[in-house]
Amino acid sequence: MSRTPASAQRSGSRSVSGPRPGPDPTLLDADAAALYRVLSELKRVYQFRDRDRICCYDISVTQCWALDALVGTGSLTLNQLAAKLYLDKSTTSRVVNALERKGYVRRTRHPEDGRAVVLQTTAAGARLQTRIEKEMLEMTRSLLSEFDDEVRQSMVQLIGRLVDAADACLEAGGGRCCVVEPSG
Repeated sequence: MSRTPASAQRSGSRSVSGPRPGPDPTLLDADAAALYRVLSELKRVYQFRDRDRICCYDISVTQCWALDALVGTGSLTLNQLAAKLYLDKSTTSRVVNALERKGYVRRTRHPEDGRAVVLQTTAAGARLQTRIEKEMLEMTRSLLSEFDDEVRQSMVQLIGRLVDAADACLEAGGGRCCVVEPSG
């Protein structure tokens, strides 16, 4: 199921009678806090689930994300992969080096830029990513089996919209490190 970007979904959300009033600030604060808590817990559970499952394949979670990105796109430069993973270039390079040593990724010369390399998965890397994804999908299927069709579809749509919004915030510089003010 492909997602429509959140911006496209919101474009038709205004009523004919005029713009909707802004959210109640008190409710918005409470909802933001509740969502933060539940998403933090979901991230924690999934992070440890992923770590425990993926390590069985002798790769790290970050290496798995890199394989997934490369399988999904066909090929990327190191800079493109770093941007996709939200990592710096040196960290991404170490991830790729490990995958290359294991035979899951190969580097080739960029056809237009002699200084750049193109990263691609090998057949072994693609097979590994498929096996991991299949296992993760089986686990997800089991989790979702308790929900009605409409609820499952709504979850995918709403979480997709959250991803779009968070991604847009990061792209606009909202993920940069901030200066922490001293307390006291």
